[in-house]
Amino acid sequence: MEAPAQRSRWPQDAAFTAIAAVAALAPRLYVALAWAREPVWDGHYYDFGARRIAAGLGYSDDVMIGGVARWHPWCHYPVGYSGFLAGVYKLFGDGPHAATVANAVLGALMVALVHRVSLRVMSPWRARAAAALCAVHPGLIVYSGLVMTELLSGVLPLAALWLALRYGHRRPVRGAILSGAVVGLAALVSPPNILIAPALGLALSHLVASRKAVRDVIARGALVTAVAFAITVPWTLRNCRVMDGCAFVSTNGGWNLAIGAFERATGRFETLRASDGCKVVTGQVQQDRCWARLGLQAIRRDPKRWIGLAPVKLDHSFNHESFAIEYLRTADPLAWPEDRRVRWRQGLTTFHRVLLSIAAFGFLGSIGRKQVRERRWKAVGTEAALWLVTAALVWLAWSGDTHTFWPLALWIPVLGMLPRSGSPTPDAVGWFVAWSLLTFDVVHVVFFGEDRYHMPLAPLLCILAAAVWRRARTEPSAVLPSPACTASDPPQP
Repeated sequence: MEAPAQRSRWPQDAAFTAIAAVAALAPRLYVALAWAREPVWDGHYYDFGARRIAAGLGYSDDVMIGGVARWHPWCHYPVGYSGFLAGVYKLFGDGPHAATVANAVLGALMVALVHRVSLRVMSPWRARAAAALCAVHPGLIVYSGLVMTELLSGVLPLAALWLALRYGHRRPVRGAILSGAVVGLAALVSPPNILIAPALGLALSHLVASRKAVRDVIARGALVTAVAFAITVPWTLRNCRVMDGCAFVSTNGGWNLAIGAFERATGRFETLRASDGCKVVTGQVQQDRCWARLGLQAIRRDPKRWIGLAPVKLDHSFNHESFAIEYLRTADPLAWPEDRRVRWRQGLTTFHRVLLSIAAFGFLGSIGRKQVRERRWKAVGTEAALWLVTAALVWLAWSGDTHTFWPLALWIPVLGMLPRSGSPTPDAVGWFVAWSLLTFDVVHVVFFGEDRYHMPLAPLLCILAAAVWRRARTEPSAVLPSPACTASDPPQP
């Protein structure tokens, strides 16, 4: 990705960040107030858990035993989003639109973070384009009306990356601690977020050809990871104390493994029943471990079938964007007649596909006359071949009756991590985007796919789409520009 502008632009950039966030907030608030209804599906449980926490009852419900209500602890769903909503409810009340207005604010914060992060590695106009794409992303706007985890799960990793970039040069230890703490909070919202911690080591280090640089990346990535786990430890200890066994964050990992591997697996969510293998259980942890054993047995019994489901899982994750509309329709069927439902599903899906198709070119460098004049044929040929392969994958995705976009989600991290002289010099944000996509692909190949899961990746795709068609830089460069060239924030005291 490009280096930011050499001359300080702090006042103008700060003003654009504020304007972009406010402009993004307006449509999100409209959806949050006009479209949102009572939470449904998983949103019902997130909201219920938040109300219990806000009331001082912890993450729990009540069960009737012998006609007496007994306190019953939870940890099936990750606690992070309910904990966030509980804070909102304590501060502002638990009115019917409190959660969705909070989501609208999260959406505006996401746009601001996209701009601030992009300024670290792009020209100001490209950074503005990334923020604008995120601001007008219809899927992210509509998601404001859902009481679901994805917006918070997208904001927190961006915040961790911004903190690492902000403090990486002058105070890397502080940056590692702060970004690690945010990653820990993100893991409490969605446990796979813990996997992004090592990638932040690059944002805290200079990438130069030396052993010391590699040691710095590893050491600082390890510190981020250690801090992230430290943030989750109190919740893990709580689970060990009040549940029927220890659980890292939640007890749906075994469930998800079974859903992605058992005999009725289809590559997407399927309801597990007692008849599928776990008939007698006494607690949430025991039940989750039972499903985990069932999933592992199914994989060992027929590994080819499980591996064969991988394309289907990624297909459900990337080929469309419809969850938000189905959620809203379930909450308010009369507001979503069939023609409106189909129209909005198609609109959200089309925008997502276009964004993914453009982002697929984000790691490719432009082939300039200087390269040809200097007869750097190997670099020119490699980059040209990668352009052709990417264009072919995009063409195949759009052609035919059955659109297949998931190969792009596998190809993008390959391009981002493939070292070559004809491409733009890799930077910390590029590595973070590539790593996030790669870990997402791996997680959902192991478990199962749904289109809602790709929503936290949407802001990263906006950054990547804004980076398309940069010139390749041949001179040695750091992952990040020097502090003198970094003008997106005021000097640190």
